Amino acid sequence: MLNKYETVFITTPVLSDVQVKETVEKFKAVITENGGNIEHEEAWGLRKLAYPIQKKTTGFYHLLQFEAEGSLVETLETAYRRDEKVIRFLTFKLDKYAYEYALKRRTKNQVKQEEK
Repeated sequence: MLNKYETVFITTPVLSDVQVKETVEKFKAVITENGGNIEHEEAWGLRKLAYPIQKKTTGFYHLLQFEAEGSLVETLETAYRRDEKVIRFLTFKLDKYAYEYALKRRTKNQVKQEEK
């Protein structure tokens, strides 16, 4: 059985929209090429950081939810570390309660989008 994961990464604010999209596509490819299945993604856009990282105070946030074997996380995090565009990342395994919460939040966000 595959585990469910959520990963959030922050890219440097000096990237263009095209570069941000290319970076996201690169990490999505790492997941799918290694047997993972992307269930959901959210672009949170440019946000202020809680504290400066590499003398930067903002960054582009992106969230990916996926299903995969545990070994894929190591491969993905190695890819994050090798990419100088990524300034921070966090990947964690979702238990059934966290996954249910993520689904609820996702549907709530979709309803908000449809109302606009």
